[in-house]
Amino acid sequence: MKIRRTVRMERDVAAADHEVTLITRVNCHLCEDAEAIVARLAGELGFGLVLLDVDADRERANEYSDRVPVILIDGKEHGYWRVEEPRLRRALDR
Repeated sequence: MKIRRTVRMERDVAAADHEVTLITRVNCHLCEDAEAIVARLAGELGFGLVLLDVDADRERANEYSDRVPVILIDGKEHGYWRVEEPRLRRALDR
């Protein structure tokens, strides 16, 4: 399942130029926590947010299954398991 949710606010021009993908799994408490944080930041900073279910695609599951949630910024892996909010903010400020 792929959900594309794009939230744009022009508060932070640098962040608005990025797209963050969050790869999650149903019934994963770490994934739920990460989604809440990243969605809040998307609303605040204005970047695009894409949510992907790791189990909906075999190739994606093979690559990321044991590390969800996984955060990608503009298609490049940024981190996994927990959202380090200060580090994510710095990465989006570039």
